[in-house]
Amino acid sequence: MNSRPKLDSGISADEFKTHYWLLEELVAFCKLHGIKSSGGKIDITTRIEQYLRTGSSNSPKRCFRKPSSKFDWANEPLTLQTIITDNYKNSENVRAFFKKQIGEHFKFNTEFMNWMKANTGENLSDAAEAWNQIRLKQKSPDYTPEIAPQFEYNKYIRDLLTDNPGLTIKEAIACWKEKRSLPVPKKYDRDDLRFIL
Repeated sequence: MNSRPKLDSGISADEFKTHYWLLEELVAFCKLHGIKSSGGKIDITTRIEQYLRTGSSNSPKRCFRKPSSKFDWANEPLTLQTIITDNYKNSENVRAFFKKQIGEHFKFNTEFMNWMKANTGENLSDAAEAWNQIRLKQKSPDYTPEIAPQFEYNKYIRDLLTDNPGLTIKEAIACWKEKRSLPVPKKYDRDDLRFIL
């Protein structure tokens, strides 16, 4: 069963948004219609939706504020009092600092990197404490890491197998293939088991 329409300029923006598209399909559409095809899946999807709504292949200009700080995160000596600046970057220098403060088990993770970006003005002592809090939370048996929205497949498979531990990955993939062909949100629902029963 495949009720997906063809991805071409005749599809409406609303219909486009209700279906799941592979990255290769999105990139091919962009190249055919002169739309910028670089970036992540969310960026490309946004550009295609804009094109389908307006007929314009020009991406809206995004305003980036230039960082005002010139602090060199790759080379400056770091202390617990070092302030997180608006030009913060993960670097080997930062990694070495946190390994010394926290221990050899220190690793950058997405949640911590997001914390660093969102907490300009705090210091590295606050950051070390935040990393320890995040690690504590991640070690909890009921912790489930967030999956970014562009990874619908990963989230769907994980949610289905968590809810149905007796199923195989092959069965989960079969459910996903049916679900992605439907004009419905691509989130796992117990009713999806009908695809394999």
